[in-house]
Order: sequence, then structure tokens, then C-alpha cells
Amino acid sequence: MDLPKTQQTTVLLGRIADGDPAAAEELLPLIYDELRRLAGKRMGQERSDHTLQATALVHEAYMRLVGPKQARWNDRAHFFRTAARAMRAVLVDHARAKQAEKRGGGLAAVELGSEISQPERPELDVLILDETLQRLAARDEQLGKIAELHFFGGLTHEEVAEALEVSVRTIERGWRTARAWLQSELG
Repeated sequence: MDLPKTQQTTVLLGRIADGDPAAAEELLPLIYDELRRLAGKRMGQERSDHTLQATALVHEAYMRLVGPKQARWNDRAHFFRTAARAMRAVLVDHARAKQAEKRGGGLAAVELGSEISQPERPELDVLILDETLQRLAARDEQLGKIAELHFFGGLTHEEVAEALEVSVRTIERGWRTARAWLQSELG
């Protein structure tokens, strides 16, 4: 294809949604580095002895994205929003499996970014974070999406603004509100 990378991605996403099995194989090389960067950033927030690696997170999330139950994506930004949700689901499933395996022990911990944590940067269980983000989304869907894309997608304000198709200022205001709410909820 002679199209720019973003347009190639959008075309391939449409082909995947239309059932073209070759499109998923063509898509992965176009988006792998970006997915790997997001997963690496996300896994950097996990505890050091976490058993899931960033590469495994990318592959598991990608399989969920292009598997038999995939959604239809409007564009590249929509795909990466969905990828952030898929990574969140993989991490939550992994944490639940570990918790069940050890009968409540060995919960996967997540460090909240320096923007929200206390000075000593306490770790937070990924399951607690997931439940708290669900409550935030129930109160305000956009704030929930902003927080999810920051935590589980590892996106910057600019990337979140692009993904949600709003201004960077809207994201900055939303993040301040979401961060304050999360701080009060997580204590």
C-alpha cells in the first residue's frame, strides 16, 4: 500500500471487520511497535516480579482484538482505545487467576503514576484499581475513559485527546478531576 501508515491501519481494520483473515497479519507489523510501547509503559507500573511480560501482554491483547469476537473500529484512534481496554482486561484476568491460584495471595500490584500516588509511591492492586475505575466510569463515562487510557493505555494527554476526539485542554481538566476523585477513593 502507498497510503500513509495511519490510513493503511484504518483500511486494514475495515478489512478485518469484514472478515478478511489476511488483514490481521498485515496489520500487526504496522501497529506492533506502538502496542509494545504502550504495554511496556503499562508493565513498567507493575511490581518487578510480575509474571506477565509486555510482549505477552501485547500478544494476548492483540488476539482479543482480532479474534472471533472483535469489534468494528471506526479508525486507528478507536482501535487503540479498544487496545487499552484489552490490555486492562488481560491484566485483570491475570490478576484474578493469580489470586485464585494462591487463594488470595500474590495479588498483582500496580503503581499509580507519580501524578496520583503518595510521595512513597505505594502500590495498588490491579483489581482494586479496575473496580475503582469502573465506579468512576459509572459516575462520569468520559472521566473513566480518560483515566483508563492513562493507566492501562499509557497514553499522554495529547494521545488521549486524539483518541477521544476532544481538545487537550478538555483532557487536562478531566484528568485533574479524575485524579482528585481517584485519590479520595483510594485514600
